[in-house]
Amino acid sequence: MPSHLFADRPAPQPPERDAVDALINRTRLLRGDVDAVRRDTSVTTDDDDPRLRWQRALCELAVHQLDDLGEHLGQLRDGIPDSAAAEPTGEAGSRTPYEPPTGSLLSRVGSAEWNLLTDEVSWSDELYQIFGREPGTGALSLDELPSVLLAEDQPVLTSMVTDCLVDGRPIDGEFRILLPDGAMRTLHMTGEPVLDSEGCTASMWAVLRDVSRLRRGQHVVGRTQDTLRRQEHMARAEHRIAVELQEAVLPPWRGSLPIPGRGASGLDVAAHYLPSGSSELIGGDWYDALPLPDGKTLLTVGDLTGHGIPATSAMAMLLGALRGMAMAGVEPGQVMGHLNQLIECSPQPALGSAVCCRFDPATGTLVWAQAGHPAPLLFRNGVGRPLPAPDGVLLGAASGVTYEQDHVELRPGDVLVLHTDGLTRQSDRATGPDALLELAPRFAQADTAQDCARIVVEELGAAERLDDACVLVARVEA
Repeated sequence: MPSHLFADRPAPQPPERDAVDALINRTRLLRGDVDAVRRDTSVTTDDDDPRLRWQRALCELAVHQLDDLGEHLGQLRDGIPDSAAAEPTGEAGSRTPYEPPTGSLLSRVGSAEWNLLTDEVSWSDELYQIFGREPGTGALSLDELPSVLLAEDQPVLTSMVTDCLVDGRPIDGEFRILLPDGAMRTLHMTGEPVLDSEGCTASMWAVLRDVSRLRRGQHVVGRTQDTLRRQEHMARAEHRIAVELQEAVLPPWRGSLPIPGRGASGLDVAAHYLPSGSSELIGGDWYDALPLPDGKTLLTVGDLTGHGIPATSAMAMLLGALRGMAMAGVEPGQVMGHLNQLIECSPQPALGSAVCCRFDPATGTLVWAQAGHPAPLLFRNGVGRPLPAPDGVLLGAASGVTYEQDHVELRPGDVLVLHTDGLTRQSDRATGPDALLELAPRFAQADTAQDCARIVVEELGAAERLDDACVLVARVEA
């Protein structure tokens, strides 16, 4: 509250009432707009999404600040009520009881003055409420005031009071107090020294504002920002690990596949991985071509549900198991059955689709099986067609499933294309294999499997896709 020791100074002129009313109206309108945004955010907020929680916390904080601004402007318009401007009367060191707060003086804002000449302390009613004290208990002196502060904040108050009384500096700082019931409040204190006619400090006056709600709102905002930053950091780290795991598992080969001690496998092979429209979604797609000890060649592609480290780690596990079974001479249909059992026993069950082919260059025979996956496409003499698919359900969809297998005779110059469904599942292109089958004339003109893979990437790789995909091209050599 303003000190009586300022009576010899020019009285400040109050602002025009109409101007303050205009500011109050503008504040109310802005508050209504922000509150509408807050309600919309609350309705649509997913509590598991830190970004939405952060937006909601910012709206809450903005509403609180506008409420405080409107109340402050109301106080500025109405001026200081009589109860706050009244001087204490009676004997020295005593004071008349304060009347209940009236007018628009904020319940969260109180004023105080500590007189260094008379040791008199003057508190407003609101300040008693802020400190949780009854007016009859008396106000706290400057020596007593630190006793209600948190221990770590006591040096802050001491420094502010010393700067004010000794160096004549204004007060501006915050500290936390403990109420008699154990609750904690954060107070913002502003004020300045009051000088006597000789220029010496006679008293110190201050305005203390309860900013607990404001600081809680800021804390929520800061906490949600920290959570969002941590989750973004974890997402980047997980994406990097998923990419590294995928790159370590998927072979970067191209060209003929050599078989140790036996020369070429009879296949010219190339493959390509195409990321989704959002490069953050690293899935469980795989491709592989592996020369086998008996002179045959394994060709496979597959796709597991999910994204990130769980999907890529599960993909690496399945691909490792598939390679091991193929090296042991297990038939493609049996391989699919064992992979199905492996997914069922996994601690993180998932669904997957796959194609497993075994090519014998000596006879030109391709034996293959599938588990809920698009059939390989055979291109011959400028015409493409999907191979008739043997029965096989998705991996992980049912127990005790038997996977059939089929065979087809391949000729020199034939091109076999294995792909995952993300390659052709696009909004701006025909679904299914049609987009790939239309490339048959261009495949007929291609000299290598790598040329065919490049054609696929040129036609389908640039389009926006919802999921990642891969394509494997095997060209039978003469």
